[in-house]
Amino acid sequence: MTHRLSKHPLQFTEHSEKEMLTRAQGFYRLMQNRRSVRSFSSQPVPRQLIQQAILTAGTAPSGAHRQPWHFVAVSNADIQSQIRIAAEKEERESYERRMSKQWLDALSPIGTDWKKPFLETAPWLVACFAKNIGDDGAKNYYVQESCGIACGFFIAAIHHLGLVTLTHTPSPMRFLSEILERPSNERPYILFPVGYPAEDATVPDLKRKNPDQLVTWVEKSL
Repeated sequence: MTHRLSKHPLQFTEHSEKEMLTRAQGFYRLMQNRRSVRSFSSQPVPRQLIQQAILTAGTAPSGAHRQPWHFVAVSNADIQSQIRIAAEKEERESYERRMSKQWLDALSPIGTDWKKPFLETAPWLVACFAKNIGDDGAKNYYVQESCGIACGFFIAAIHHLGLVTLTHTPSPMRFLSEILERPSNERPYILFPVGYPAEDATVPDLKRKNPDQLVTWVEKSL
């Protein structure tokens, strides 16, 4: 027999349109400065900050509220070294053999390569694992979408609290399951190095899409 969740009143605070616009513009300005960073400081980051960002990720919506994610936060230097060695092995194979010329040409302006020193420099590595099957043995739904949203929440939370991160996705990532000893119902989704930027950190001068490129409006007739 299916158990139906009990319901309670929605906790919702209504704001004036002026205040909503002010809040929206403020959040946009905050996120507009978010950048993917590959040069990290080794300055320690308290565990409670990482925990809060993961808690925020856990508020994301998910298919049938199955919450098909699990986060592993690593600050152990030996484990980070193992992850770097394994990741660089896969990345080198990708850059030298797996990636098409078109793919490499697309990455060229950003200046990335197979070397990933940030996997040891960053004080934390946070791996998101996706679960097609839950710990209760039941199927999860919309796993990719759910984990993607949760990871987006995590990125926003990290930036909001004043740290930087990078969405690192070496392919394949099976080595993460082995090194971190994860169960068979989990597969690596994204690996996030997290910390403070290095003092000399630089980022590519990227341009984001303007409003005309970003959205098409289909509005009701007046």
